[in-house]
Amino acid sequence: MSQNILNTAGIYIHIPFCKTKCNYCDFYSITDREDDADLYISALCKEISRSSLEDYPWLFDTLFIGGGTPSLLTGRKIEKIFTALSHKISLSNFIEKTIEINPGEASLENLTDFKNLGINRVSMGVQSLDSNLLQFLSRSHSVKDVFSTYENVRKIGFENVNCDLIYSIPGQTKEIWKRDLETIIDLNPEHISAYILTVEKGTELFQMVKSNMVTMPKNSESADFFNFTQNQLNNSGFFPYEISNFCKPKKECLHNLHYWKIDPYIGFGPSAHSFDGTCRWNNAGSLDHYIQKINGKHSPISKAETLTEIQQVNEKIGFGLRLSGGIELITIPELFKDQLLENVKRNNKKWSGFIKHNNGRIYLNQKGYAFADAIAVDLLL
Repeated sequence: MSQNILNTAGIYIHIPFCKTKCNYCDFYSITDREDDADLYISALCKEISRSSLEDYPWLFDTLFIGGGTPSLLTGRKIEKIFTALSHKISLSNFIEKTIEINPGEASLENLTDFKNLGINRVSMGVQSLDSNLLQFLSRSHSVKDVFSTYENVRKIGFENVNCDLIYSIPGQTKEIWKRDLETIIDLNPEHISAYILTVEKGTELFQMVKSNMVTMPKNSESADFFNFTQNQLNNSGFFPYEISNFCKPKKECLHNLHYWKIDPYIGFGPSAHSFDGTCRWNNAGSLDHYIQKINGKHSPISKAETLTEIQQVNEKIGFGLRLSGGIELITIPELFKDQLLENVKRNNKKWSGFIKHNNGRIYLNQKGYAFADAIAVDLLL
């Protein structure tokens, strides 16, 4: 089979180490364990070497190193990961290689090494440019760190930079958010991810809200923030290709598009998830358990499930409505296509014309974005 007709897929590498644990974060991360980095990288490389990456019928074209805080690792440690991958697949097929960094936790030396290793995209966890809000979110960096780290990223020559932002934070006014958004726009990154603060079970923020220590903004306030964000970024040259993600022309995050389009992806490291088009699985959710399994020559997988055809289609509906391109009907099996179109027809009046159907696609207009999750529920098979 020639490469030009292969399906594309992504690879995710999880680096669990963090300086501090943010109160809203439900991704697996650990603090005060950076001394175990060598032990972890050794186990990670073993997992990669024992994998069947070379046997999958896909072209791996994106790599995403997330966490945690990958920028705490030295270039030498990242290089070991790349070497392990290179023994399984060709790294030259990666057209996008992203690493997540935190302001103030990515040294000039590390950033230079990352660039020299061929990493071509940086995703920076800014979250806020207000000192009080950074403190509320348990972020370890300062506002000054944001600007100095961004300057270093550009100085080294990275030409594809994302800034992560959070809004609808308790204590955040529209004026603060407008100022922060305008400041980031002026920095001129290629990509901006702007997320509503969500309260996830198991986080410190969840306990704070549950015990009435913190009151979250009302839904109407969050909706105002959402609409303002959409308009401000759209009017500033950032295309809203996904509900929470905005980019300059042709600067979409290709790796995340794999997730949103229900493409295959393979994850490595503790808590990492994988999907092969039919089956989904995830690794052991703690560093110690993961290393124990790997060093004991056991599979690190802790849970797996096989999706039915209906589940697969419903995932395409749920994620597809979050994309500006919507759901491509050509990707929906004939068996379910008529039912989906019937659901669209039946719910179109309810949703005031927010749902559009033409050119072989079902998608939402911009006003419909705010209701994407609710609309998806109505369209599910």
